[in-house]
Amino acid sequence: MQLTAASTCGTRGPLNDRINGSGKNLEQAKKIQAEARRLDTRGTLPRGGPGGVDFTTLELRYVGGLGKGKGMQYSMRADQMPNPDENPGFGGEARMQLSSDALFTWLALTPEKFWVNLNPDEPDRVMDAEFGKTDAGRVLLEADLEMKHDFSEALNPHKHAGAKRYWDTAPRQNGMPCFPGVRMWIEPKPAQVREQDGGIYILDAPLKVSTQWLDVEWQAPGSTECKGLTDEQKHAIEANVRTNVMPLVEDRVNTDPDYADLRAVYTARVAAEYIRQQDAKTPTDFHKTIDSNDVSAWPLRAPNENWTRESVHKRYMDSLKKGIEWFELEYGGKIYNQGVGGVDFSKQPKQNISRTRFNVEHRTLDTTTRTSLQSDDVSYRDTDTLYLGGGKTAAGEGEGPKPTPTHTKPGSHPSKPGDEPSTPTPDPTRTGGKAHPPTNEPDPHGGLADTGSDTPIGLISGIAAAVVAAGAALVWWMRRRRQDATD
Repeated sequence: MQLTAASTCGTRGPLNDRINGSGKNLEQAKKIQAEARRLDTRGTLPRGGPGGVDFTTLELRYVGGLGKGKGMQYSMRADQMPNPDENPGFGGEARMQLSSDALFTWLALTPEKFWVNLNPDEPDRVMDAEFGKTDAGRVLLEADLEMKHDFSEALNPHKHAGAKRYWDTAPRQNGMPCFPGVRMWIEPKPAQVREQDGGIYILDAPLKVSTQWLDVEWQAPGSTECKGLTDEQKHAIEANVRTNVMPLVEDRVNTDPDYADLRAVYTARVAAEYIRQQDAKTPTDFHKTIDSNDVSAWPLRAPNENWTRESVHKRYMDSLKKGIEWFELEYGGKIYNQGVGGVDFSKQPKQNISRTRFNVEHRTLDTTTRTSLQSDDVSYRDTDTLYLGGGKTAAGEGEGPKPTPTHTKPGSHPSKPGDEPSTPTPDPTRTGGKAHPPTNEPDPHGGLADTGSDTPIGLISGIAAAVVAAGAALVWWMRRRRQDATD
Protein backbone atom coordinates (compact mmCIF):
# COMPACT_ATOMS: atom_id res chain seq x y z
CA MET A 1 0.00 0.00 0.00
CA GLN A 2 1.32 3.40 -0.91
CA LEU A 3 1.27 5.32 2.34
CA THR A 4 1.91 8.70 0.79
CA ALA A 5 0.11 10.81 -1.70
CA ALA A 6 2.95 12.05 -3.84
CA SER A 7 5.96 10.24 -5.24
CA THR A 8 7.30 8.76 -2.04
CA CYS A 9 6.35 5.13 -1.54
CA GLY A 10 5.93 4.31 2.13
CA THR A 11 5.82 0.52 1.86
CA ARG A 12 7.23 -2.22 -0.31
CA GLY A 13 6.21 -5.79 -0.89
CA PRO A 14 4.78 -8.39 -3.28
CA LEU A 15 1.55 -6.47 -3.83
CA ASN A 16 3.40 -3.31 -4.83
CA ASP A 17 5.45 -5.33 -7.31
CA ARG A 18 2.33 -6.98 -8.72
CA ILE A 19 0.35 -3.78 -9.25
CA ASN A 20 3.33 -2.04 -10.84
CA GLY A 21 3.43 -4.89 -13.35
CA SER A 22 -0.27 -4.78 -14.21
CA GLY A 23 -1.61 -2.93 -17.20
CA LYS A 24 -3.77 0.15 -16.91
CA ASN A 25 -6.33 -1.30 -19.32
CA LEU A 26 -7.18 -4.61 -20.96
CA GLU A 27 -5.12 -3.93 -24.09
CA GLN A 28 -1.98 -3.19 -22.05
CA ALA A 29 -2.59 -6.18 -19.80
CA LYS A 30 -2.82 -8.56 -22.77
CA LYS A 31 0.49 -7.30 -24.16
CA ILE A 32 2.19 -7.62 -20.78
CA GLN A 33 0.79 -11.10 -20.28
CA ALA A 34 1.83 -12.30 -23.74
CA GLU A 35 5.37 -10.94 -23.36
CA ALA A 36 5.71 -12.49 -19.90
CA ARG A 37 4.62 -15.89 -21.21
CA ARG A 38 7.08 -15.62 -24.09
CA LEU A 39 10.00 -14.87 -21.81
CA ASP A 40 9.07 -17.24 -18.97
CA THR A 41 10.12 -20.48 -20.64
CA ARG A 42 10.82 -22.17 -17.29
CA GLY A 43 7.45 -21.33 -15.72
CA THR A 44 8.88 -19.30 -12.87
CA LEU A 45 6.19 -16.60 -12.89
CA PRO A 46 3.56 -16.54 -10.14
CA ARG A 47 0.47 -18.57 -10.91
CA GLY A 48 -1.45 -16.86 -13.69
CA GLY A 49 1.41 -14.55 -14.60
CA PRO A 50 1.16 -10.76 -14.34
CA GLY A 51 -2.52 -10.90 -15.34
CA GLY A 52 -3.49 -13.54 -12.80
CA VAL A 53 -5.07 -11.23 -10.21
CA ASP A 54 -8.63 -9.92 -10.45
CA PHE A 55 -7.86 -6.47 -9.08
CA THR A 56 -11.54 -5.48 -9.04
CA THR A 57 -11.92 -7.76 -6.01
CA LEU A 58 -8.93 -6.38 -4.10
CA GLU A 59 -9.75 -5.59 -0.44
CA LEU A 60 -7.65 -4.79 2.62
CA ARG A 61 -7.86 -7.77 5.00
CA TYR A 62 -5.00 -7.37 7.47
CA VAL A 63 -3.06 -4.50 9.03
CA GLY A 64 -0.47 -4.73 11.75
CA GLY A 65 3.09 -3.97 12.74
CA LEU A 66 2.14 -0.48 13.89
CA GLY A 67 4.34 1.79 15.99
CA LYS A 68 6.48 4.87 15.78
CA GLY A 69 8.97 4.40 12.95
CA LYS A 70 7.45 1.05 11.93
CA GLY A 71 5.00 2.17 9.28
CA MET A 72 2.44 -0.58 8.70
CA GLN A 73 2.26 -4.13 7.42
CA TYR A 74 -0.79 -5.13 5.39
CA SER A 75 -2.24 -7.90 3.31
CA MET A 76 -4.98 -7.65 0.72
CA ARG A 77 -7.22 -10.38 -0.62
CA ALA A 78 -8.24 -10.82 -4.25
CA ASP A 79 -9.66 -13.47 -6.54
CA GLN A 80 -7.60 -15.10 -9.25
CA MET A 81 -8.50 -14.51 -12.88
CA PRO A 82 -9.84 -17.78 -14.30
CA ASN A 83 -8.32 -17.26 -17.78
CA PRO A 84 -5.48 -14.73 -17.44
CA ASP A 85 -4.03 -15.32 -20.91
CA GLU A 86 -7.26 -14.39 -22.69
CA ASN A 87 -8.70 -12.08 -20.04
CA PRO A 88 -5.91 -10.83 -17.75
CA GLY A 89 -6.50 -8.66 -14.72
CA PHE A 90 -5.55 -4.99 -14.96
CA GLY A 91 -5.89 -1.71 -13.10
CA GLY A 92 -4.03 -2.83 -10.00
CA GLU A 93 -2.49 0.56 -9.30
CA ALA A 94 -5.82 2.40 -9.38
CA ARG A 95 -7.49 -0.24 -7.23
CA MET A 96 -4.75 -0.18 -4.62
CA GLN A 97 -4.75 3.62 -4.65
CA LEU A 98 -8.47 3.64 -3.84
CA SER A 99 -8.01 1.50 -0.74
CA SER A 100 -4.96 3.49 0.36
CA ASP A 101 -6.67 6.87 -0.12
CA ALA A 102 -9.79 5.65 1.64
CA LEU A 103 -7.74 4.47 4.63
CA PHE A 104 -6.15 7.90 5.02
CA THR A 105 -9.44 9.70 4.45
CA TRP A 106 -11.02 7.79 7.35
CA LEU A 107 -8.00 8.66 9.48
CA ALA A 108 -7.70 12.33 8.53
CA LEU A 109 -11.30 13.49 8.71
CA THR A 110 -13.19 13.67 11.97
CA PRO A 111 -16.23 11.38 12.07
CA GLU A 112 -18.92 14.06 11.91
CA LYS A 113 -17.90 14.67 8.29
CA PHE A 114 -18.72 11.12 7.17
CA TRP A 115 -22.18 11.49 5.72
CA VAL A 116 -23.91 11.66 2.37
CA ASN A 117 -27.48 12.72 1.75
CA LEU A 118 -29.55 12.51 -1.42
CA ASN A 119 -32.87 14.09 -0.60
CA PRO A 120 -35.06 16.20 -2.89
CA ASP A 121 -35.88 18.49 0.03
CA GLU A 122 -32.20 19.24 0.71
CA PRO A 123 -30.26 20.00 -2.49
CA ASP A 124 -27.74 22.08 -0.54
CA ARG A 125 -26.85 19.33 1.93
CA VAL A 126 -25.56 16.46 -0.20
CA MET A 127 -22.33 15.79 1.70
CA ASP A 128 -19.60 17.49 3.68
CA ALA A 129 -17.43 19.70 1.47
CA GLU A 130 -14.11 18.14 2.54
CA PHE A 131 -15.45 14.60 2.27
CA GLY A 132 -16.68 15.47 -1.22
CA LYS A 133 -13.09 16.14 -2.32
CA THR A 134 -12.12 12.49 -1.82
CA ASP A 135 -12.68 9.26 -3.70
CA ALA A 136 -14.03 7.68 -0.52
CA GLY A 137 -16.81 10.25 -0.46
CA ARG A 138 -17.42 9.84 -4.18
CA VAL A 139 -17.76 6.06 -3.81
CA LEU A 140 -20.32 6.37 -1.04
CA LEU A 141 -22.49 8.89 -2.86
CA GLU A 142 -22.36 6.91 -6.11
CA ALA A 143 -23.29 3.72 -4.21
CA ASP A 144 -26.24 5.57 -2.72
CA LEU A 145 -27.55 6.43 -6.18
CA GLU A 146 -26.79 2.95 -7.53
CA MET A 147 -28.83 1.40 -4.73
CA LYS A 148 -31.82 3.54 -5.68
CA HIS A 149 -31.59 2.23 -9.22
CA ASP A 150 -31.34 -1.36 -8.02
CA PHE A 151 -34.30 -0.88 -5.71
CA SER A 152 -36.31 0.43 -8.64
CA GLU A 153 -35.48 -2.67 -10.67
CA ALA A 154 -36.19 -4.95 -7.71
CA LEU A 155 -39.77 -3.59 -7.61
CA ASN A 156 -40.56 -4.85 -11.11
CA PRO A 157 -43.17 -7.61 -10.62
CA HIS A 158 -42.48 -9.05 -14.07
CA LYS A 159 -38.88 -9.79 -13.10
CA HIS A 160 -39.03 -10.71 -9.43
CA ALA A 161 -41.53 -12.81 -7.47
CA GLY A 162 -40.86 -10.78 -4.32
CA ALA A 163 -41.89 -7.60 -6.10
CA LYS A 164 -45.15 -9.17 -7.23
CA ARG A 165 -45.85 -10.22 -3.64
CA TYR A 166 -45.26 -6.64 -2.54
CA TRP A 167 -47.72 -5.13 -5.02
CA ASP A 168 -50.33 -7.81 -4.35
CA THR A 169 -50.27 -7.33 -0.57
CA ALA A 170 -49.55 -3.60 -0.08
CA PRO A 171 -52.24 -1.29 1.36
CA ARG A 172 -54.49 0.14 -1.35
CA GLN A 173 -56.25 3.36 -2.21
CA ASN A 174 -58.79 3.56 -5.04
CA GLY A 175 -58.00 -0.03 -5.93
CA MET A 176 -54.28 0.57 -6.46
CA PRO A 177 -51.51 -0.66 -4.14
CA CYS A 178 -49.67 2.12 -2.32
CA PHE A 179 -46.11 2.87 -3.27
CA PRO A 180 -43.34 2.31 -0.72
CA GLY A 181 -42.37 5.83 0.27
CA VAL A 182 -39.30 4.64 2.10
CA ARG A 183 -35.72 5.64 2.51
CA MET A 184 -32.97 3.03 2.55
CA TRP A 185 -29.47 3.01 3.90
CA ILE A 186 -26.56 0.59 3.93
CA GLU A 187 -25.11 -0.29 7.31
CA PRO A 188 -22.84 -3.02 8.62
CA LYS A 189 -23.87 -6.38 9.85
CA PRO A 190 -21.63 -7.70 12.64
CA ALA A 191 -18.16 -7.95 11.11
CA GLN A 192 -16.01 -10.91 12.09
CA VAL A 193 -12.50 -9.87 13.05
CA ARG A 194 -9.61 -11.41 14.93
CA GLU A 195 -6.97 -9.39 16.75
CA GLN A 196 -3.72 -11.30 17.17
CA ASP A 197 -0.12 -11.28 15.93
CA GLY A 198 0.01 -7.54 16.60
CA GLY A 199 -2.68 -6.76 14.03
CA ILE A 200 -6.26 -7.23 12.90
CA TYR A 201 -7.59 -9.88 10.51
CA ILE A 202 -10.75 -8.67 8.78
CA LEU A 203 -12.48 -11.97 8.16
CA ASP A 204 -15.88 -10.87 6.96
CA ALA A 205 -17.47 -7.43 6.66
CA PRO A 206 -21.02 -7.95 5.35
CA LEU A 207 -23.41 -5.07 4.76
CA LYS A 208 -27.17 -4.88 5.12
CA VAL A 209 -29.77 -2.60 3.59
CA SER A 210 -32.27 -1.13 6.04
CA THR A 211 -35.45 0.72 5.20
CA GLN A 212 -37.90 3.06 6.91
CA TRP A 213 -40.90 5.11 5.90
CA LEU A 214 -40.00 8.74 5.20
CA ASP A 215 -42.34 11.66 4.60
CA VAL A 216 -40.96 14.50 2.49
CA GLU A 217 -42.44 17.60 0.91
CA TRP A 218 -41.16 17.19 -2.66
CA GLN A 219 -43.53 15.45 -5.07
CA ALA A 220 -42.68 13.98 -8.45
CA PRO A 221 -44.55 15.66 -11.34
CA GLY A 222 -47.66 13.68 -12.17
CA SER A 223 -47.38 11.41 -9.15
CA THR A 224 -50.45 10.09 -7.39
CA GLU A 225 -49.01 8.93 -4.09
CA CYS A 226 -51.25 7.41 -1.45
CA LYS A 227 -52.34 10.15 0.93
CA GLY A 228 -53.22 10.08 4.59
CA LEU A 229 -51.69 6.70 5.40
CA THR A 230 -51.96 5.67 9.01
CA ASP A 231 -48.92 4.71 11.05
CA GLU A 232 -50.12 1.13 10.91
CA GLN A 233 -50.22 1.21 7.10
CA LYS A 234 -46.76 2.78 6.92
CA HIS A 235 -45.34 0.10 9.20
CA ALA A 236 -47.02 -2.57 7.06
CA ILE A 237 -45.36 -1.14 3.95
CA GLU A 238 -41.97 -1.08 5.70
CA ALA A 239 -42.33 -4.74 6.71
CA ASN A 240 -43.53 -5.70 3.24
CA VAL A 241 -40.51 -4.07 1.60
CA ARG A 242 -38.08 -5.69 4.04
CA THR A 243 -39.51 -9.12 3.39
CA ASN A 244 -40.10 -9.07 -0.35
CA VAL A 245 -37.74 -6.50 -1.91
CA MET A 246 -34.75 -5.84 0.32
CA PRO A 247 -33.17 -9.34 0.17
CA LEU A 248 -32.42 -8.88 -3.53
CA VAL A 249 -30.99 -5.38 -3.06
CA GLU A 250 -28.89 -6.48 -0.08
CA ASP A 251 -27.48 -9.40 -2.01
CA ARG A 252 -26.37 -7.05 -4.77
CA VAL A 253 -24.69 -4.68 -2.31
CA ASN A 254 -22.66 -7.59 -0.92
CA THR A 255 -21.83 -9.42 -4.15
CA ASP A 256 -22.40 -7.34 -7.28
CA PRO A 257 -19.33 -5.87 -9.03
CA ASP A 258 -21.08 -2.49 -9.12
CA TYR A 259 -20.55 -2.23 -5.34
CA ALA A 260 -16.98 -3.55 -5.29
CA ASP A 261 -15.60 -0.06 -4.63
CA LEU A 262 -17.98 0.39 -1.70
CA ARG A 263 -16.88 -2.89 -0.15
CA ALA A 264 -13.21 -2.00 -0.58
CA VAL A 265 -13.73 1.43 1.00
CA TYR A 266 -15.62 -0.13 3.91
CA THR A 267 -12.92 -2.69 4.76
CA ALA A 268 -10.42 0.18 4.72
CA ARG A 269 -12.65 1.93 7.27
CA VAL A 270 -12.52 -1.10 9.59
CA ALA A 271 -8.73 -1.09 9.35
CA ALA A 272 -8.57 2.67 9.95
CA GLU A 273 -10.53 2.41 13.18
CA TYR A 274 -8.12 -0.23 14.44
CA ILE A 275 -5.22 2.11 13.65
CA ARG A 276 -6.99 4.89 15.54
CA GLN A 277 -7.30 2.70 18.60
CA GLN A 278 -3.70 1.60 18.53
CA ASP A 279 -2.53 5.18 18.04
CA ALA A 280 -4.57 6.25 21.07
CA LYS A 281 -2.59 3.76 23.15
CA THR A 282 0.85 4.48 21.71
CA PRO A 283 1.52 7.08 18.97
CA THR A 284 2.19 5.61 15.54
CA ASP A 285 3.44 7.06 12.27
CA PHE A 286 -0.19 8.03 11.58
CA HIS A 287 -0.50 10.22 14.67
CA LYS A 288 -0.34 13.58 12.87
CA THR A 289 -2.75 12.43 10.21
CA ILE A 290 -5.53 11.36 12.56
CA ASP A 291 -8.24 14.04 12.87
CA SER A 292 -6.09 16.57 11.00
CA ASN A 293 -9.05 17.34 8.69
CA ASP A 294 -6.54 17.77 5.86
CA VAL A 295 -7.28 15.48 2.90
CA SER A 296 -5.31 17.44 0.33
CA ALA A 297 -2.86 14.54 -0.04
CA TRP A 298 -5.67 12.14 -1.03
CA PRO A 299 -7.79 14.01 -3.58
CA LEU A 300 -10.16 12.83 -6.27
CA ARG A 301 -8.00 11.06 -8.83
CA ALA A 302 -8.27 10.52 -12.57
CA PRO A 303 -10.56 9.77 -14.25
CA ASN A 304 -12.79 11.28 -11.53
CA GLU A 305 -10.81 14.43 -10.75
CA ASN A 306 -13.69 16.63 -12.02
CA TRP A 307 -16.43 14.73 -10.18
CA THR A 308 -18.79 16.82 -8.05
CA ARG A 309 -21.47 16.01 -5.50
CA GLU A 310 -23.80 18.39 -7.35
CA SER A 311 -23.58 16.27 -10.52
CA VAL A 312 -24.78 13.21 -8.61
CA HIS A 313 -27.66 15.12 -7.08
CA LYS A 314 -28.68 16.30 -10.55
CA ARG A 315 -28.68 12.72 -11.85
CA TYR A 316 -30.74 11.76 -8.84
CA MET A 317 -33.35 14.44 -9.48
CA ASP A 318 -33.47 13.57 -13.17
CA SER A 319 -34.22 9.97 -12.26
CA LEU A 320 -37.04 11.08 -9.96
CA LYS A 321 -38.67 13.06 -12.74
CA LYS A 322 -38.18 10.57 -15.56
CA GLY A 323 -38.33 7.25 -13.75
CA ILE A 324 -35.74 4.51 -13.88
CA GLU A 325 -37.64 1.25 -14.28
CA TRP A 326 -40.97 1.16 -16.11
CA PHE A 327 -43.48 -1.66 -15.94
CA GLU A 328 -47.23 -2.27 -16.05
CA LEU A 329 -49.49 -2.90 -13.07
CA GLU A 330 -53.05 -4.12 -13.42
CA TYR A 331 -55.44 -3.76 -10.50
CA GLY A 332 -59.15 -3.05 -10.28
CA GLY A 333 -59.59 -3.62 -14.00
CA LYS A 334 -57.23 -0.80 -14.90
CA ILE A 335 -53.68 -0.88 -16.26
CA TYR A 336 -51.04 1.53 -15.05
CA ASN A 337 -47.57 2.34 -16.36
CA GLN A 338 -45.34 2.43 -13.30
CA GLY A 339 -42.07 4.32 -13.08
CA VAL A 340 -39.68 4.09 -10.17
CA GLY A 341 -37.40 6.77 -9.89
CA GLY A 342 -28.23 5.23 0.42
CA VAL A 343 -25.58 4.51 2.92
CA ASP A 344 -25.52 4.58 6.75
CA PHE A 345 -22.47 3.17 8.49
CA SER A 346 -23.32 4.93 11.73
CA LYS A 347 -23.29 1.53 13.40
CA GLN A 348 -20.16 -0.56 13.37
CA PRO A 349 -20.97 -3.86 15.05
CA LYS A 350 -17.94 -6.11 15.34
CA GLN A 351 -17.35 -9.55 16.74
CA ASN A 352 -13.81 -10.49 17.72
CA ILE A 353 -14.08 -14.24 17.35
CA SER A 354 -12.22 -16.63 19.65
CA ARG A 355 -8.84 -18.11 18.81
CA THR A 356 -10.41 -21.57 18.62
CA ARG A 357 -13.03 -20.46 16.13
CA PHE A 358 -10.41 -18.55 14.15
CA ASN A 359 -8.20 -21.64 13.90
CA VAL A 360 -11.13 -23.88 12.91
CA GLU A 361 -13.01 -21.65 10.46
CA HIS A 362 -10.00 -19.81 9.03
CA ARG A 363 -7.34 -22.48 9.24
CA THR A 364 -3.85 -21.32 8.15
CA LEU A 365 -5.07 -17.78 7.38
CA ASP A 366 -2.52 -16.35 9.80
CA THR A 367 0.28 -18.28 8.09
CA THR A 368 -1.00 -17.29 4.65
CA THR A 369 -1.13 -13.63 5.66
CA ARG A 370 2.39 -13.61 7.08
CA THR A 371 3.72 -15.34 3.99
CA SER A 372 1.97 -12.79 1.74
CA LEU A 373 4.07 -10.02 3.28
CA GLN A 374 7.17 -11.41 1.61
CA SER A 375 6.14 -13.86 -1.13
CA ASP A 376 4.08 -13.42 -4.26
CA ASP A 377 1.40 -15.86 -5.47
CA VAL A 378 0.17 -16.87 -2.00
CA SER A 379 -3.00 -18.90 -2.45
CA TYR A 380 -5.24 -19.44 0.55
CA ARG A 381 -5.50 -23.22 1.11
CA ASP A 382 -4.79 -23.84 -2.59
CA THR A 383 -7.93 -22.02 -3.74
CA ASP A 384 -8.44 -19.22 -6.24
CA THR A 385 -8.30 -16.66 -3.42
CA LEU A 386 -4.97 -14.82 -3.33
CA TYR A 387 -3.32 -12.79 -0.57
CA LEU A 388 -0.73 -10.15 -1.47
CA GLY A 389 0.97 -7.96 1.09
CA GLY A 390 3.69 -5.55 1.97
CA GLY A 391 5.08 -3.33 4.66
CA LYS A 392 8.09 -1.35 5.67
CA THR A 393 10.27 -4.42 6.13
CA ALA A 394 8.59 -6.62 3.54
CA ALA A 395 10.38 -8.54 0.82
CA GLY A 396 13.72 -8.44 2.62
CA GLU A 397 13.98 -4.69 2.34
CA GLY A 398 15.48 -4.29 5.81
CA GLU A 399 14.48 -0.99 7.30
CA GLY A 400 13.49 0.36 3.89
CA PRO A 401 12.36 3.93 3.27
CA LYS A 402 10.65 5.72 6.13
CA PRO A 403 6.88 5.89 5.60
CA THR A 404 5.48 9.35 5.19
CA PRO A 405 1.78 8.86 5.83
CA THR A 406 0.75 12.49 5.79
CA HIS A 407 1.32 15.80 4.08
CA THR A 408 -0.23 17.91 6.79
CA LYS A 409 0.60 21.56 6.34
CA PRO A 410 2.30 23.32 9.23
CA GLY A 411 -0.26 24.90 11.51
CA SER A 412 -3.17 23.08 9.88
CA HIS A 413 -3.51 20.38 12.49
CA PRO A 414 -6.24 21.25 15.00
CA SER A 415 -6.36 20.12 18.57
CA LYS A 416 -6.96 16.38 18.85
CA PRO A 417 -9.39 14.65 21.21
CA GLY A 418 -6.73 13.36 23.53
CA ASP A 419 -5.76 9.75 23.07
CA GLU A 420 -9.28 8.47 22.57
CA PRO A 421 -10.39 6.66 19.39
CA SER A 422 -13.12 8.21 17.32
CA THR A 423 -16.47 8.65 19.01
CA PRO A 424 -19.88 7.75 17.63
CA THR A 425 -21.02 9.95 14.79
CA PRO A 426 -24.13 11.90 15.77
CA ASP A 427 -27.21 11.75 13.58
CA PRO A 428 -27.03 14.68 11.14
CA THR A 429 -29.38 17.51 11.89
CA ARG A 430 -32.45 17.39 9.69
CA THR A 431 -32.83 14.61 7.15
CA GLY A 432 -35.78 15.94 5.19
CA GLY A 433 -38.14 13.72 7.12
CA LYS A 434 -38.29 11.51 10.12
CA ALA A 435 -34.72 10.56 10.96
CA HIS A 436 -33.50 7.03 11.44
CA PRO A 437 -33.13 6.88 15.22
CA PRO A 438 -29.92 5.46 16.66
CA THR A 439 -30.30 2.33 18.73
CA ASN A 440 -28.26 0.97 21.57
CA GLU A 441 -29.48 -2.59 21.51
CA PRO A 442 -26.75 -5.22 21.99
CA ASP A 443 -25.78 -7.12 18.90
CA PRO A 444 -27.42 -10.57 18.92
CA HIS A 445 -24.31 -12.13 17.46
CA GLY A 446 -22.15 -11.10 20.40
CA GLY A 447 -20.49 -8.03 18.92
CA LEU A 448 -21.00 -4.36 19.61
CA ALA A 449 -24.37 -3.24 18.35
CA ASP A 450 -23.90 0.43 17.97
CA THR A 451 -22.53 3.40 19.84
CA GLY A 452 -21.27 4.66 23.11
CA SER A 453 -20.36 1.49 24.98
CA ASP A 454 -17.59 1.78 27.53
CA THR A 455 -17.08 -1.97 27.69
CA PRO A 456 -14.41 -3.27 25.30
CA ILE A 457 -15.50 -6.30 23.32
CA GLY A 458 -12.43 -7.97 21.97
CA LEU A 459 -11.09 -5.79 19.24
CA ILE A 460 -12.99 -2.54 18.84
CA SER A 461 -15.44 -1.10 21.33
CA GLY A 462 -17.82 1.82 21.55
CA ILE A 463 -17.25 3.14 18.04
CA ALA A 464 -19.46 4.36 15.30
CA ALA A 465 -18.33 3.56 11.83
CA ALA A 466 -17.49 5.91 9.09
CA VAL A 467 -20.51 7.15 7.33
CA VAL A 468 -23.95 8.55 7.94
CA ALA A 469 -26.08 8.98 4.84
CA ALA A 470 -29.00 10.61 6.52
CA GLY A 471 -31.51 10.87 3.74
CA ALA A 472 -29.63 8.43 1.63
CA ALA A 473 -32.21 6.05 0.38
CA LEU A 474 -35.19 8.12 -0.50
CA VAL A 475 -36.81 6.69 -3.61
CA TRP A 476 -39.75 8.13 -5.47
CA TRP A 477 -42.36 6.67 -7.70
CA MET A 478 -44.42 8.10 -10.49
CA ARG A 479 -47.39 6.42 -11.99
CA ARG A 480 -49.46 7.41 -14.93
CA ARG A 481 -52.71 5.68 -15.70
CA ARG A 482 -52.99 4.39 -19.24
CA GLN A 483 -56.25 4.83 -21.09
CA ASP A 484 -58.08 1.56 -21.56
CA ALA A 485 -61.53 0.21 -22.21
CA THR A 486 -62.66 0.87 -18.65
CA ASP A 487 -62.28 4.68 -18.88
